[in-house]
Amino acid sequence: MPFKIVVNNPFEISIQEYGLPPLTDQEVHIKTLFSGISAGTEMSQYRGTSPFLTKQWDPDSRLFIESSHSSLTYPIENFGYEESGVVVAVGKKVKDIQPGQFIFGPWGHKSDHISDESYAKDHLLPEGLDPICGIFSHIGAVALNGVHDAHIRIGETVAVFGLGVLGQIVCQAVQSSGAKVIAIDLIDSRLETARKFGVFQTIHAGEGDIAQIIKTLTAGKGADVCIEVSGSTTALHQAIRSAAYSARVVAMGFFQGAAKGLFLGEEFHHNRINLVCSQISGTDPELKYRWDKLRLWQTAIQLQADGLLNLQPLITHRVPFSQTAELFDLIDKSPTEIMQSVIEF
Repeated sequence: MPFKIVVNNPFEISIQEYGLPPLTDQEVHIKTLFSGISAGTEMSQYRGTSPFLTKQWDPDSRLFIESSHSSLTYPIENFGYEESGVVVAVGKKVKDIQPGQFIFGPWGHKSDHISDESYAKDHLLPEGLDPICGIFSHIGAVALNGVHDAHIRIGETVAVFGLGVLGQIVCQAVQSSGAKVIAIDLIDSRLETARKFGVFQTIHAGEGDIAQIIKTLTAGKGADVCIEVSGSTTALHQAIRSAAYSARVVAMGFFQGAAKGLFLGEEFHHNRINLVCSQISGTDPELKYRWDKLRLWQTAIQLQADGLLNLQPLITHRVPFSQTAELFDLIDKSPTEIMQSVIEF
């Protein structure tokens, strides 16, 4: 019987069986091999801090509205979005997909997924790429979307604040674009990981005034672009302080609660900083006719196959599905010990 991971209540994970519909003539059956855990969106649902759990999101007005009915409620059964699997069966009329081919997600933390043939064709992993790399399709797309939103030019200096999985992918993508990366974090091991991938400079966030250090490294100008990837409003404020006059700051982090430590009357106001939000549900309007979420997913996979992104070393924890609850507990209590974690099905 197929099984899936469910969040019953905050901090409460269970494994539940579910029914799988019969395979139709034009569908394929995918067995999940790996499923990555998102330290941002998923952990906000696990902890109960997501705004979708307390307010109603109105897609027409695009506003969060105070309501007795929130957009998301427990139990959360459609959970997870970083999957990779193998085709185990195909319908009678399926022509272009064969058993044994590898498919990337998203379809949730569940053991089996039924899709139509067109979905499988759009989500085929390139031959020779390790199937576990498929878990990076979505978070890789988030990173690429942020880099697109940053409007980076060759030769510019880009400061990246926050070196979790998303920040590390951003660093690699920015470097591939021909810019110099200054990587900032509070955790030594994450700074070391960034150095292994060849960033121009690393700065420990607890050692000195970050903005002054970056000004020194850039002949007093500041970074051409700053990208905040930690979800910390304090880091966002430092990103704003570190940006050159009239430069762009991209906020990629999923901020939770009030914006403590953010002082918009200081450098933001006086340096005419352009603050841009990057979020995967939409692309830059200038790109919408050429770039959509599917292309971002496919590109995140292809860049790994081409060797321009090296993401597999970011995986630090792999556990069997039976230990999923323990893994979420570890991520919650000891987040600095984990980079990318993966459930093995």
